[in-house]
Amino acid sequence: QVQLVESGGGLVQPGGSLRLSCAASGSIFAIYTMGWYRQAPGKQRELVALITNYNSTNYADSVTGRFTISRDNAKNTVYLQMNSPKPEDTAVYYCYADVRDPRMSRRDYWGQGTQVTVSS
Repeated sequence: QVQLVESGGGLVQPGGSLRLSCAASGSIFAIYTMGWYRQAPGKQRELVALITNYNSTNYADSVTGRFTISRDNAKNTVYLQMNSPKPEDTAVYYCYADVRDPRMSRRDYWGQGTQVTVSS
């Protein structure tokens, strides 16, 4: 089994900054794509940003230029640097990872979610 544990959520003022972290642990042979999704109240879960194991990145249009995704493969950790957040960025942020275990099974994993609230 693999666990994804997020940290760094909380209350941030518009125009401020916040960094989310997500560490993967457990039976890991390899981690491919990692990323972040979010879900606001009454809305569907949506992609925020993805990063491959080759450090290729993909962002939602709504966060491009404000958020930066990165990863530390030695720590099995993915980060989301949120700069100049807006109230519409308020949501529960979920970490995602595409993982292959030592028995060569491959599947998607999700974190438990961390609340980000952007408000003055």
